[in-house]
Amino acid sequence: MQHLDLKDRKILYELDMNCRQSNVKIGKKVGLSKEVVKYRIKRMQDEGIITYFWTAINTYKLGYEVIRIYISFQDVSSQIKDEIIHYFVNCKNAWAVISLAGEVDLDVILWVKDFNEFYRFWNSTLEHFGKYFGHQTISTLNNVIAYKKTYLLPDEYKNIDRELYRLSSGGDTFKIDEVDYQLLNEIAVNARIPLIELATKLRCSSQTVTYRLNNLIKKDIIKAFRVDVNISKLGYEKFGICIYLKDHSKKRLIQDSIKNNLYLEYTDEAIGWADLQFELIVENMNKLLQIAEEFNLEFPGAIRKQTFIIAQKYHRERWLPEMSF
Repeated sequence: MQHLDLKDRKILYELDMNCRQSNVKIGKKVGLSKEVVKYRIKRMQDEGIITYFWTAINTYKLGYEVIRIYISFQDVSSQIKDEIIHYFVNCKNAWAVISLAGEVDLDVILWVKDFNEFYRFWNSTLEHFGKYFGHQTISTLNNVIAYKKTYLLPDEYKNIDRELYRLSSGGDTFKIDEVDYQLLNEIAVNARIPLIELATKLRCSSQTVTYRLNNLIKKDIIKAFRVDVNISKLGYEKFGICIYLKDHSKKRLIQDSIKNNLYLEYTDEAIGWADLQFELIVENMNKLLQIAEEFNLEFPGAIRKQTFIIAQKYHRERWLPEMSF
């Protein structure tokens, strides 16, 4: 486990709030010079704490819906498992492919514009790999709320509004042109790329890039510029809690209660899976069980059951589908 001092943690927090802000701005917020901020960011990259900078893109605004597939394997060798993972990773509309431990083995999140097209895709998938799926659950992911990384600074951010952004199905959608797509494609996994370098890649002026970036933000297509942190280097693990309700009238109260948890990273609402799902960054399973028990104590009789998922490996996470023009 890597040791980070308070300044390092503040830098990570600020990068996750907006990784495109300058080292000068970050330095003013954390009390360091821009040179020291630059050095510390580079050091955390070299140590594998910062893995990359990414952009949260609201693909609902581009006309997509989101399908989530949970798969439990059966009679599967390591070679076949790798083949299945490779198959989903190379799917052009794959948002994320994650190996899990718990009640399911694989989490696949896909974008769809045409449910008939998905139906054909899924039938083809079953023809190839269905005999290795002991169980699969398909759900529609309708609402995602992302929260600030207050687990980095739990003593300093106890009483703030923790919501960073939300993605929701429905509402207005926008068409983007090829230049906008190329721009999103560049910053999807390189959100801190300098403006001049971005302009060179797109073969346009810096002013044009700035205008297009601001326009994509204004249209709510770009939600945030963030940093990916290797939490295992900091002594944390990512867990999911899936809650199945007995008393659905308590759903909103449970959501309001969990959003104050400093270790909460995402809440998901889906149709076809658990009634509520939370992703938390905590030290170990014991801490997760403690949080789960607090739910039971706070809402007696409201919860039918809780199950747990451990995120073991992200094989793919890219917030932009392939598009043709």
